Amino acid sequence: MVEPETFAFLADLGMNNRKAWMDQHREERDDALRNFAGIAMTLHDYTDRFDPFVAEAGIKPKRSFTKFFQEPRDRIGRALYRSDVDVFTNAGDPEESFGYYLHIEPENCYAGGALFKPSKDALARMWTRMIDDPSGLTAILDDPQFKKTFPDGIVTRKALSTVPEGFASNDPAAPYLKMAGLGCRKDLPDALLLDDEVIDLLIEIFRAARPLVHYFD
Repeated sequence: MVEPETFAFLADLGMNNRKAWMDQHREERDDALRNFAGIAMTLHDYTDRFDPFVAEAGIKPKRSFTKFFQEPRDRIGRALYRSDVDVFTNAGDPEESFGYYLHIEPENCYAGGALFKPSKDALARMWTRMIDDPSGLTAILDDPQFKKTFPDGIVTRKALSTVPEGFASNDPAAPYLKMAGLGCRKDLPDALLLDDEVIDLLIEIFRAARPLVHYFD
C-alpha cells in the first residue's frame, strides 16, 4: 500500500518545505505521486465492496489524490507544499460530494468518510441537510458500528468561531454548523499501511462510514 520511501519523502518534505529542496528531490516526489496513484486505483478497484454507487460513477483515479503545492489561500503559515496527502474515492467532484478517503501523513494517518474542503455551495447544502433532518444525523452517530469505528464522532479540519449567519445558535445542529467541512476518521498506525492487506481494514472502515456519506449525498 504505502511505500516506506513515500513516508520518508513526506517526513523530509515536512522539514524542508522549500522550492529549492523540492526541485532537488523531483525523483522522490514522482515516486511518491506514483504510489498515491496506485493507492487511488486500488481504492477504486474495491469500491463495489463498500459502496456500489461510487463504483458506478467511475471517477478516474488520477484525479483522486491531493497535490503537494498549496494555493496561497490554502496555506497555513509559509509552507508552499503539503507534507500530507488525501487519497479519496467518491461519486462526484471532491469539492462537491462526500466520499471516502485515506489520509497519509507520517505518524498521523487515518481513514473514513468526509467532505473536508467543500465548495461554498456544497457547504450550504450540508448545513441545510443537517437543519432539515437532525434526527437522521443523530441516528447515524448513535449506530453501534459507527460509534465503534469512529469514537470521536464527527470531526473537522477547520472550525468557524460562530454559527453561520442565518442559522440559530441554539439549533441542535449548531456544533456541526461551525464546521467548515466535516467527516469521520479512524486513526491508523503507519506500519499498518505498509501492508497491502490493509485494504480489507479500509473496506470495513468505509462500510461503517457509508451511512454518513449517503446522508449528505
